[in-house]
Amino acid sequence: MENNLNLRFRKIPRQPVTLPKLDPLLDENLEQWPHLNQLVQCYGTEWVKDVNKYGHYENTRPDTFQSQIFEGPDTDTETEIRLASARSATIEDDVASISGRPFSDSGSLKHFGQPPLPAYEPAFDWENERSMIFGQRTPESPAATYSSGLKISVRVLSLAFQSGLVEPFFGSIALYNQERKEKLSEDFYFHILPTEMQDAKLSSENRGVFYLDAPSASVCLLIQLEKTATEEGGVTTSVYSRKEPVHLTEREKQKLQVWSRIMPYRESFAWAVVPLFDNNITANIGESASPSSPLAPSMTASSSHDGVFEPIAKITSDGKQGHSGGSSVVVEISNLNKVKESYSEESIQDPKRKVHKPVKGVLRLEIEKHRNGHGDFEDLSENGSVMNDSFDPTDRLSDLTLMKCPSSGSGGPRSGGSKWNLEDAKDVSRNLTSSSGTLDLNCYHAFDFSSTTRNEPFLHLFHCLYVYPVAVTLSRKRNPFIRVELRKDDADVRKQPLEAIYPREPGASLQKWAHTQVAVGARAASYHDEIKVSLPATWTPSHHLLFTFFHVDLQTKLEAPRPVVVGYASLPLCTYIHSRSDISLPVMRELVPHYLQETTKERLDYLEDGKNIFKLRLKLCSSLYPTNERVRDFCLEYDRHTLRTSPPWGSELLQAINSLKHVDSTALLQFLYPILNMLLHLIGNGGETMQVAAFRAMVDILTRVQQVSFDDADRNRFLVTYVDYSFDDFGGNQPPVYPGLATVWGSLARSKAKGYRVGPVYDDVLSMAWFFLELIVKSMALEQARLYDHNLPSGEDVPPMQLKESVFRNIMQLFDCLLTEVHERCKKGLSLAKRLNSSLAFFCYDLLYIIEPCQVYELVSLYMDKFSGVCQSVLHECKLTFLQIISDHDLFVEMPGRDPSDRNYLSSILIQELFLSLDHDELPLRAKGSRILVILLCKHEFDARYQKAEDKLYIAQLYFPFVGQILDEMPVFYNLNATEKREVLIGVLQIVRNLDDTSLVKAWQQSIARTRLYFKLMEECLILFEHKKAADSILGGNNSRGPVNEGAGSPKYSERLSPAINNYLSEASRHEVRLEGTPDNGYLWQRVNSQLASPSQPYSLREALAQVQSSRIGASAQALRDSLHPILRQKLELWEENVSATVSLQVLEITEKFSSMVASQNIATDYGKLDCITTILTSFFSRNQSLAFWKAFFPIFNRIFDLHGATLMARENDRFLKQIAFHLLRLAVYRNDSVRKRAVIGLQILVKSSLYFMQTARLRALLTITLSELMSDVQVTHMKTDNTLEESGEARRLQQSLSEMADEAKSVNLLRECGLPDDTLLIVPKKFTENRWSWAEVKHLSDSLVLALDASLGHALLGSVMAMDRYAAAESFYKLGMAFAPVPDLHIMWLLHLCDAHQEMQSWAEAAQCAVAVAGVIMQALVARNDGVWSKDHVSALRKICPMVTGEFTTEASAAEVEGYGASKLTVDSAVKYLQLANKLFSQAELYHFCASILELVIPVYKSRKAYGQLAKCHTLLTNIYESILDQESNAIPFIDATYYRVGFYGEKFGKLDRKEYVYREPRDVRLGDIMEKLSHIYESRMDSNHILHIIPDSRQVKAEELQAGVCYLQITAVDAVMEDEDLGSRRERIFSLSTGSVRARVFDRFLFDTPFTKNGKTQGGLEDQWKRRTVLQTEGSFPALVNRLLVTKSESLEFSPVENAIGMIETRTTALRNELEEPRSSDGDHLPRLQSLQRILQGSVAVQVNSGVLSVCTAFLSGEPATRLRSQELQQLIAALLEFMAVCKRAIRVHFRLIGEEDQEFHTQLVNGFQSLTAELSHYIPAILSEL
Repeated sequence: MENNLNLRFRKIPRQPVTLPKLDPLLDENLEQWPHLNQLVQCYGTEWVKDVNKYGHYENTRPDTFQSQIFEGPDTDTETEIRLASARSATIEDDVASISGRPFSDSGSLKHFGQPPLPAYEPAFDWENERSMIFGQRTPESPAATYSSGLKISVRVLSLAFQSGLVEPFFGSIALYNQERKEKLSEDFYFHILPTEMQDAKLSSENRGVFYLDAPSASVCLLIQLEKTATEEGGVTTSVYSRKEPVHLTEREKQKLQVWSRIMPYRESFAWAVVPLFDNNITANIGESASPSSPLAPSMTASSSHDGVFEPIAKITSDGKQGHSGGSSVVVEISNLNKVKESYSEESIQDPKRKVHKPVKGVLRLEIEKHRNGHGDFEDLSENGSVMNDSFDPTDRLSDLTLMKCPSSGSGGPRSGGSKWNLEDAKDVSRNLTSSSGTLDLNCYHAFDFSSTTRNEPFLHLFHCLYVYPVAVTLSRKRNPFIRVELRKDDADVRKQPLEAIYPREPGASLQKWAHTQVAVGARAASYHDEIKVSLPATWTPSHHLLFTFFHVDLQTKLEAPRPVVVGYASLPLCTYIHSRSDISLPVMRELVPHYLQETTKERLDYLEDGKNIFKLRLKLCSSLYPTNERVRDFCLEYDRHTLRTSPPWGSELLQAINSLKHVDSTALLQFLYPILNMLLHLIGNGGETMQVAAFRAMVDILTRVQQVSFDDADRNRFLVTYVDYSFDDFGGNQPPVYPGLATVWGSLARSKAKGYRVGPVYDDVLSMAWFFLELIVKSMALEQARLYDHNLPSGEDVPPMQLKESVFRNIMQLFDCLLTEVHERCKKGLSLAKRLNSSLAFFCYDLLYIIEPCQVYELVSLYMDKFSGVCQSVLHECKLTFLQIISDHDLFVEMPGRDPSDRNYLSSILIQELFLSLDHDELPLRAKGSRILVILLCKHEFDARYQKAEDKLYIAQLYFPFVGQILDEMPVFYNLNATEKREVLIGVLQIVRNLDDTSLVKAWQQSIARTRLYFKLMEECLILFEHKKAADSILGGNNSRGPVNEGAGSPKYSERLSPAINNYLSEASRHEVRLEGTPDNGYLWQRVNSQLASPSQPYSLREALAQVQSSRIGASAQALRDSLHPILRQKLELWEENVSATVSLQVLEITEKFSSMVASQNIATDYGKLDCITTILTSFFSRNQSLAFWKAFFPIFNRIFDLHGATLMARENDRFLKQIAFHLLRLAVYRNDSVRKRAVIGLQILVKSSLYFMQTARLRALLTITLSELMSDVQVTHMKTDNTLEESGEARRLQQSLSEMADEAKSVNLLRECGLPDDTLLIVPKKFTENRWSWAEVKHLSDSLVLALDASLGHALLGSVMAMDRYAAAESFYKLGMAFAPVPDLHIMWLLHLCDAHQEMQSWAEAAQCAVAVAGVIMQALVARNDGVWSKDHVSALRKICPMVTGEFTTEASAAEVEGYGASKLTVDSAVKYLQLANKLFSQAELYHFCASILELVIPVYKSRKAYGQLAKCHTLLTNIYESILDQESNAIPFIDATYYRVGFYGEKFGKLDRKEYVYREPRDVRLGDIMEKLSHIYESRMDSNHILHIIPDSRQVKAEELQAGVCYLQITAVDAVMEDEDLGSRRERIFSLSTGSVRARVFDRFLFDTPFTKNGKTQGGLEDQWKRRTVLQTEGSFPALVNRLLVTKSESLEFSPVENAIGMIETRTTALRNELEEPRSSDGDHLPRLQSLQRILQGSVAVQVNSGVLSVCTAFLSGEPATRLRSQELQQLIAALLEFMAVCKRAIRVHFRLIGEEDQEFHTQLVNGFQSLTAELSHYIPAILSEL
């Protein structure tokens, strides 16, 4: 029996620690008393516990979670790593609670990350999940049913008297209830010897252990002291109670010691009452109040004891309590009440202490509370968690609160009570209890009297009688004491009594008699002794107690005092054993034989005339002898029936059985187990009538037990204990019970099914069905274990048991009947049906361990047939519960199929039903279905038995059909709400993770659509588990389709984790998580103050907040999270991060497998587009992913592009590529450097693919487009403190990434860092031979992107300045237009923005240029496509107007054909539209010659379309344009279209403009002053307190180094445009007004200005010192341009000496006059304009007042010293020039004369006079002049 029964059953030895072993008196032959045999066996045999019954689960937890890094507000890697290490330090410790020991995922080599399931269900607790199943069986620990209250141990430390401790003292301690005046426990004895007399072992080492049901204010310790009876004439006891100090002399001490050695008898000396509890706990038993609360004044008696309680629980340095057993206090009792004469119980209640005198002494006790009874039994739970329902961790501090006693009671002022001091505490050598709560060996467990009155089954054998002699009243004063003994009969007076009296000394054997105290000098003697008598198993009428009364002389004469017999009293057991009240007996003078018999009694001589002068009390405590008569009758009849002593029909037994139903409940409960055993014995082997009667009686009894017991559990705990522990099927000594039970119950069920009347008993059977089913199963299991017990090799499993056919048929029928009941009653909504359903499920569950699984499958399939398909929600719920229970079986995974070929039958049913649940209309059922799936997968995942890869694979294959069902019926999935979807998806991921590739491929081989659906699921995973930053997750818990049953009860802390987490967190926050490291409360046995801990009021601000939050309907998840304890919140975030990361990695792993399968072409998917891969890749990129994911992702990304580059880069996948490009650029902005570097690699991989599979130009267009889109998403600038903008970190990082992309030097390191091989970029894809990778191409691409980025950045930085500084604004639009040139759409967009900006500024010419540029872009695209009417010549014509129109367009336009962008918008019509706009704008700018050229480009279009109306309009316009040109040319004042100014910038505040020069083109009416004012206004606003703006007033050359720091300079100079063919080296002055030329194309790119200067340092000099510098500027591009200012790229200067200046000045005038004379006029009649201009020139040349010009030249150069300095050549030139000038003047005067009329005569005279005087003047210097003229 031993070896194998242990495999399945565990034997639990009974440890009646508190009780004696079987007594010798019981060792008589019990065979003649079968019921006694049953009783003794019931209490004595070992309990048998079925190890499998409550499931057995050993779980492993995966490694602790790693912190995941997500890009967020604070993710630079350094802080991340720091945070991560700090976080792991804090979390590692406490995650242990949920992480257990790490295990290495054996298959982890091929996996990218941890499985997602543990992170989704991080606090998975199998126990907890099981307990949620409806009707779940919970194991009872038998300890919980015994002594369910408190356990208190007491140890006497010392006794001290003021006068000294000289003689030995003896005492007893018991629990006492003051209110009820009732003793609650037997006495615990101790004795204290004076120091001289001490033996080796002190008795005070013993502890008394007391049990108590519940704390109550009236419970106290009653302590009674006794000492050797005082010697007459010796030292009296008054020495101990005198007020004044007493010192005993040596002689007195000696006398006392000698006397105490010779005197064996004792007298009572003093007593005390120690209240254990404060009185305000009575209101609320669970919560004892705080230790400081005072005793209630009403408890007057307690004031009689005066002491101080102090805690001695040592707090160790780490703040945890030094031991966990209990907490002890030392009590000093300083008010011992001295006994005066005789005292009775009444005197204990004496409130005024009239009778008592205080003893001057102190008794010290150590009192300790223990975790109750559980220590007395082996810990019965097997799965690691202690199954003590009564103990949750907070209990440690609850319940027993030893109170500080009041410093003054209500009894008035108190004499100084003694103090507690710390030194003493250190001396206290106490043996602390071990952590399990078991006490040291030398404990005396005082019997708890209340255990005989409790409504609980007796679990132990006890059988004794307590005798309390109370009083004896004598006629004269004596020193009486009493001897008590137990006798078997009264025949022989001299015969020795039975050895049946328990000794006071622990461990001694039973004695023949016991003595009471001596009542010294008493007439009415009172006694306080308790005598414990062991009883025989059965007694005869002659068993009796005999009391002998003695008187003892308390004087020493020659020898020790001898007691003298005074009388006797006898008490027959049969008569008085049940007596509860006091018994009074007469006292006989002497004993004669047969003194019990009535006849003898009459002859006896009694004391005091036969009055009843002896009063005593009895207390019977027995679990063998039922006090209830009906129970005794039943036992008697049972004995007769069993021994066949009565006639065989057994009607008396039937009667006795039937009368059991009338037994009162206490008696019934106390003898419940033996009664059940006896009834089962009758059911097992009685006749049919007897079986039925016993069965019915049993049902009655069970129903009553269920009703009278105080717990509401569906399974009564006494009955559970019976089935689980006590019932052992008669130890195999009789045939098993189950066939009989099944038969009798089955026949009852069949009668009901046939419609017979079966009475109310039937319903009772149903409600107690669980009990019978569990009995049947245990009986079977025991039989199975015993069958194979001896002949099974050790270590092998017990083979399934073969049931007899008839028994199995019986069971099938019974199961069928019960099923029908469930089905019928469910529809009526009866809760009984649900309970019965669970019981049936457990029945199947248990049978799976015992009989062939296929036989159980018959029952299961019977069930499934009854509940088939989609049924009513009640029935469906029952079905789910049924399956939930069965699938929780330990061996669920290993179950066979129904046929040998099939796989697990149970799992196939389960999967089908779970799927049906998901499709059910009732929302709670959907939630339940998805929950069951996750819990089961968790259970398998963490099961220590299934950690090998092949086990995981097997489990995955079992569940894989579920994935198939989802794919077949996707609408079912889409109908679920988010929570359920997450549950299903986690399940799917977990299944697929452990699958092998061959099984996985099957899911992809069926059809393209199915494969797509599969990836739809994967996409859903990414969406639903995406990691949202805290800010995003304020998704309130108010999901409209949330599970209905989630009320305010379970607030939603997290959307992404399993629903169980919400309960876990609310529980945890309710308990405020006792985090390790917080010290235990300083007080001993108290709980948090009871007012605070009331359930309705939170006791922490945090919890208060949480309550407020959750009381709002759908409180936002964020607020709830904020209310969590920081460590919990950290855990929650950690789990959420991990679930997101692991899900993404899992999907990535699947994608990678899929990608390689696609390459092998053996699955069903769209090979043209590979849409599954493209959608999932896009999905990865568009979600917020962790760093761990990105690390794993890029190698896969590279592999996918290597394998499928051609398909992925094809035009069909443009949208995909564009998204990928966008996201790569987005990642390139990340602050997290690891991710950013990986993005760079990603871009390189894209470029590499494009080099092989598409034009790089197209990729450039793609990237440029996405960059432009990204710019609108990313914040590229941010505000500085001084309110100016600066480039943001994002922009800097993007620039860095783009440049790193083309950085060949860094490339290899980058690849290594990202886990890719060094030659990644050089590997040539299949089907290609040469390597096309080229760093130059990449550089080109990178540069063009950086350009675009810079332009965008520059534009953004202008921001606020834009409205003010129109020049910079236009320039930034221009840069954008140029940077985005690779994408025509964007190019055009920015040019049009620029055009609008110019129109706002009324810069018409510039606006027109923009329109031309746009038209140019379109025309070039059309010409490149051979589409439309233009040719390359037209384009070059356009280029003459706008040189920006270049020719490199051909490939670009077509490459930019990207979805939503591209050449499709470039049409002839749009070109014409912009040409017409340009025409309109040029005419506004009055640049008509441009208009003409533009219209000539429009005309061919209309011609080709034969649009004559339009042609007519064009020609009309042309006419007008040419007329306007004529007007301009014929105007006397030459036409100026604009003024030009050179502006130089000097100063660091100008930024990029510093030390640059620009030429500005301004409208023609803008003067120098205007532009100065305009520019100073723009730039002054940019100065700050340290800088000022200064304008340089002249046009000299500026040396930047010499300028003053802190000042910004502007130099503004008017400049003239230089014609194309102009001779800039000519020394002549340039007077535009004099130059007449036809209007040519006004396109200028060179400008000049002249600056006079002297070389002698004077600021002003005469003509002879005046030099001239001519500066020529070359600009970048020509005006009119797309912008208002152009950068000066080149600046040259010439210098002219003073004489050259002079000659130039004269030549300039000569030329002007000559031009005027020679210019042909259109008609001779038109003199007027000519006359006017001639007069103007002549007046400036020869009029008298202006002669100074020519004269001053002569005086300066032709006289005196200067003339000597001139070279002869210069002299000649000067003279020649003067002569020519005079000659032309003379000619002009003549012409003037011809032209004038009367009115100008006078003017002519003046001219002539002037000329003559000038000639005369000149002749002084040039004599030759006279002859010349």
